Amino acid sequence: MAMLVNGLPGEAVSALDRGFNYGDGVFRTMQLRHGRPWMWRWQYARLADDAARLALTLPDEQLLLDELMALGREHPLAVGKIVITRGVGARGYAMAGAGAPTRIVSAVPWDGYPAAYGERGVEARWCELRLSLQPRLAGIKHLNRLESVLARSEWNDPAIQEGLLLDQDGWLAEGTMSNVYLLREGEILTPLLDRCGVNGAVRDWLTENISNFGLEFSEKRLSAADLIDADAVFLSNSLMGIWPLARLGERVWMPSPLLQALRQALLQQA
Repeated sequence: MAMLVNGLPGEAVSALDRGFNYGDGVFRTMQLRHGRPWMWRWQYARLADDAARLALTLPDEQLLLDELMALGREHPLAVGKIVITRGVGARGYAMAGAGAPTRIVSAVPWDGYPAAYGERGVEARWCELRLSLQPRLAGIKHLNRLESVLARSEWNDPAIQEGLLLDQDGWLAEGTMSNVYLLREGEILTPLLDRCGVNGAVRDWLTENISNFGLEFSEKRLSAADLIDADAVFLSNSLMGIWPLARLGERVWMPSPLLQALRQALLQQA
């Protein structure tokens, strides 16, 4: 792994950093193709929105691009990550004592996921963990990911690629690392992210582009039963792109040409 901390090579961050102490920061993970971040327009927009909602100062966009390129350009494919914290601060929760934000940019070579995941689909399971409700943080990819960590720890079966999460009230929210979508009667449905969950860059791309495929895009309260009854289900994030859901327990979905068309269109994005 190659890493820059505030522009300098290294891996050390102060033990007084608020990101370390309080999860006070945001991050984004993305594919780097010869150093170029895939879906950058949507990635940066998500990062900027998340930072603004936490009143974090975001570094210059070109600076972040230059650092990602410098770390990833030698590799055909890599995983890039940007972490922005509020920086070093005095003891206590108050933001006022924080200094300059901490900027961490990293890249690690990556072979990608098996092509079969996108072509034939994946298997998922329901997680026992229920996501807590906090509208103030809903949608933000902040640094406290303990719920995802605990949910992902619920299985070690390599045949299962993702776990699906309900919130405290029993509504469908997301996967441990993905957004979730249902295809039903010419409409793509995805859970509202107004009380919990993470809003992904691919989700934004779908919002903008789904009409090109003759479909409507709707955010709604969705139940587990809605998912089971869907004509097709798929998952997304910035590393997987789009994965069709092939099996969830006893429910099996057949391959969907429409989902493959969506997947291929997404892969063509810069």
